[in-house]
Amino acid sequence: MKISAPLTTFVLLMSSVPLAFAQQEQAQISPSQEDVPSGPDAASSGGQPADGQEPASERAESTSSNDAPRPPAPVREVGADWPYYGGDADATRYSPLDQITTANVTALERAFEYRTGDMPSPSAEGKYAPETTPLKLGDDLLMCSAKNILISIDAATGEENWRFDPGVPDEAIPYSASCRGVSVYTDPGAAEDEVCATRVIEGTLDAKLIALDAATGTPCEGFGENGTVDLWQDIGERVPGWYAITAPPAVVRGVIVSGAQVKDGQAEDAPSGVVRGFDAITGELEWAWDLAAVEANRNGPAEGEVYTRGTPNMWTTAVIDEELGYVYLPMGNSSVDYYGSNRSEAENEFATSLVALDATTGDEVWHFQTVRHDVWDYDLGSQPTLIDYQGTPAIILPSKQGDIYILDRRTGEPMTPVEQLTDLPRGQIEPDFISPTQPASAWHTLRKEPLEPKDAWGFTPIDQLWCRIQFHRANYDGFFTPPSSERPWIQYPGYNGGSDWGSVAVDPVNGLLIANYNDVPNYNRLVPRAEADERGLVPIHQQRSGAEAGENAEGAGDPQTGSPYAIDVNAGWRSALTDMPCVRPPYGGIRAVDLETGETVWDRPLGTARRNGPFGIPSYLPFNIGTPNNGGSVVTAGGIVFIAAATDNLFRAIDIETGETIWQDVLPAGGQANPITYEVGGRQYVMIAATGHHFMETGVGDWMIAYALPE
Repeated sequence: MKISAPLTTFVLLMSSVPLAFAQQEQAQISPSQEDVPSGPDAASSGGQPADGQEPASERAESTSSNDAPRPPAPVREVGADWPYYGGDADATRYSPLDQITTANVTALERAFEYRTGDMPSPSAEGKYAPETTPLKLGDDLLMCSAKNILISIDAATGEENWRFDPGVPDEAIPYSASCRGVSVYTDPGAAEDEVCATRVIEGTLDAKLIALDAATGTPCEGFGENGTVDLWQDIGERVPGWYAITAPPAVVRGVIVSGAQVKDGQAEDAPSGVVRGFDAITGELEWAWDLAAVEANRNGPAEGEVYTRGTPNMWTTAVIDEELGYVYLPMGNSSVDYYGSNRSEAENEFATSLVALDATTGDEVWHFQTVRHDVWDYDLGSQPTLIDYQGTPAIILPSKQGDIYILDRRTGEPMTPVEQLTDLPRGQIEPDFISPTQPASAWHTLRKEPLEPKDAWGFTPIDQLWCRIQFHRANYDGFFTPPSSERPWIQYPGYNGGSDWGSVAVDPVNGLLIANYNDVPNYNRLVPRAEADERGLVPIHQQRSGAEAGENAEGAGDPQTGSPYAIDVNAGWRSALTDMPCVRPPYGGIRAVDLETGETVWDRPLGTARRNGPFGIPSYLPFNIGTPNNGGSVVTAGGIVFIAAATDNLFRAIDIETGETIWQDVLPAGGQANPITYEVGGRQYVMIAATGHHFMETGVGDWMIAYALPE
């Protein structure tokens, strides 16, 4: 989709965008795959099975704390229900419902609205980004609010069934008050009407696991202590806001698997990124995967010790394979993102990798690393998706760089071509640490072409001149330009480029992958320690608890204590004159990819200029110019892609065959969440959380809005 030149000039000038994302491609790509390991002996750019490992389904014994093998749990079907965060257990975000079609979607209307009542107090202003995706089971919708209030409502009327407030304090907010979703587990040994036979499980901002009876909201007394497990156990000093859960836990073979968000950029001596498995009935620790002390800390550290500090964490959503008994962990970076020379070998091996664990034992099976020696905050944010690819059980792995990989989910071996970027720049700060090569997907990437000086752009000629000057002031050698201090450097894609936590959707019938993406650079500079000290940049454990949380973009004045440099990130590379990006739109889009060939079927900007403009003044222009977007889509058998995500606060229905918007509604606040679709009494509903997002600057709200065709 294109905009005519005169209209482009006018509309794009009026389009301000509230955050930084990007994609592009650079460096010499070797067409040969001689350097690309695969199979059982694959290196870090490919699958790495752990020594002697075999699938859990083939082992004689996979035991829990009660020494009994765990059978695969029954897999709930998507359709009338939306039983998992990703729709089905495979996280395809696809529904077989087809009552709403491209022919009748224009008649869609609001069926009901529900308000959670969770709005920020004065001390939490500017820190709310709920990102909520409900589950639907039977007649009920199960959800969490920004500060972890667990709620059940009637799926047809929005009438509240129950709510449970765990009392999360404002100071526990790490960067955002976010709860993306919850999980459910049914005890196969319990009677159907028994309390907590089916339980809803969430992780909280103050690092607790909570289990409640799904029907009544009553705490499951046998789970931990009165329904709560404290995840600060063996983590270290309790610093509110430094260690938090924002994603729904994974539940596989009766084991709850949870990582945690460790607030970025604070200190190398940060809380551990340990991933732990807990018995879904008792809450007892089943295993711990501390990547730097696997055997020593498998059952928890010795008395008086803690899990290894500063290791990469899993802040986003895992995906499970009940049949194999595996859980797939998209890992983040080490605790200081933009400096790496102090990292351990274990950190370098597992950072920014997809890791497959045997969920019954915590043993590593394989891992696949997407960035070597990551100093760009390119952690894996998307929940992976399981598919059958050419007759093989496979897993789709999207990345912030825009690369999309398809791997054999049994071994981690790439099933689509992986190239090697070579002769990459290594910079002056840590040339011996920066990797001269990086893997990249030769199957499909969302990344765009490298920036050029002519791409510097502005609202006025003065604005454009300012941005052009900033371009020439910065270091930029294309993709994977390393960090610098004497001059700023341009990072393109930015740290929210490509695919983030909204993930991708897959239409298995039409063989299409739907990916929304972002396309804005970051403008960064490493700040020498003496300068950082003069500016008073101190880590969270030396601040008043939660004092600065959420007030800036991640990386905007982060101290990175323990390394020689703090970090300044201009997220979105916004002009100091008009607060608009220094590159021309589009800043985000949505694309359909043929799963068989990896070719683009259609690609279009996502988001209008209606809420954006210079100095933060809305232009009210409806033209589709492409804004940053966060949150994913849902695809239905009716031939529709439902998505909000963009900063224009519109909820859209897109024709999956053409990419054209065929229906939309204005939301009362930003829709930075993944939508769902479900059925009650023969009527199909579509729901989106209109709760806003502080980083996306889309307002704040507490609406859950359901749509349906007229009765």
